Amino acid sequence: MTSSVSAKAVLWSAATLLLGLFIWLGLPATLRVLGLHPAYHGPLHSFAGKRALVITTSHAVLGDSGKATGVFGSEMTAPYYAFLDAGMRVDVASIQGGAIPIEPISFLWLLAAPSDQRYLKDPAFQAKVQHSLPIEKLDISQYDIVFLAGGWGAAYDLGTSAALGQLMTQAWAAGKVLGGVCHGPLGLLLAKDSSGAPLLQGKHVTAVTNRQVAQLGIEITPQHPERELRAAGALFESASAFQDIFANHTVVDGRLVTGQNQNAGIETAQKMMRAAGATPL
Repeated sequence: MTSSVSAKAVLWSAATLLLGLFIWLGLPATLRVLGLHPAYHGPLHSFAGKRALVITTSHAVLGDSGKATGVFGSEMTAPYYAFLDAGMRVDVASIQGGAIPIEPISFLWLLAAPSDQRYLKDPAFQAKVQHSLPIEKLDISQYDIVFLAGGWGAAYDLGTSAALGQLMTQAWAAGKVLGGVCHGPLGLLLAKDSSGAPLLQGKHVTAVTNRQVAQLGIEITPQHPERELRAAGALFESASAFQDIFANHTVVDGRLVTGQNQNAGIETAQKMMRAAGATPL
């Protein structure tokens, strides 16, 4: 009797362990198959000696909810490593400078991208995030590429920052390649072209869709990318899936390169380097 009970206990423990392993390994893999953080199979580039700037939000709270938010992890880490691995020097800045708030759920085991896992083992990158450069003190002439990272926090400060709008205006006038993903392109709303017209007017762009915002149930933010970009005169494009969080799309319009959401970080960065004249590997 005791032997039988012990055997059942061992079998139950083994079954529980196997189920746990399946959930731990299987669910993230399933999300990848559905389209979250897809592997990038496009052309890679070498851009040694050039410089890239990744700009993020400084906003840390989701409305009046008290919930923590900020930049979505992979929308900062994926382009950062794409630029770094191409041989570029990469700086990290934010609206206010200092410690960058990161959306807590973006680093959960279920949602974390490979670039997020790499970041969590990279003290040099972590130091840049903890001591990000304030945008008002940047010399944009030092950079070849400017990438605007997204996340819910960006809906509060990227599109309303006069300093960021002026910086993007200067960058465009200086011939830099600009881009971003998800809520990041909101940072282009106040930028102007050489004639003084809104930079986004008549430009083909993408960003997170109204549909994805509604599906995720986070509509309390003051700005929604698709809505705001269309209102600014942009020619908005997007892809769709059964849930738009699994959709993926990038748009290249000359020196302006945008990605729809967190799935497009690497591809957007690679296409930005190509637009800036990088050498294909």
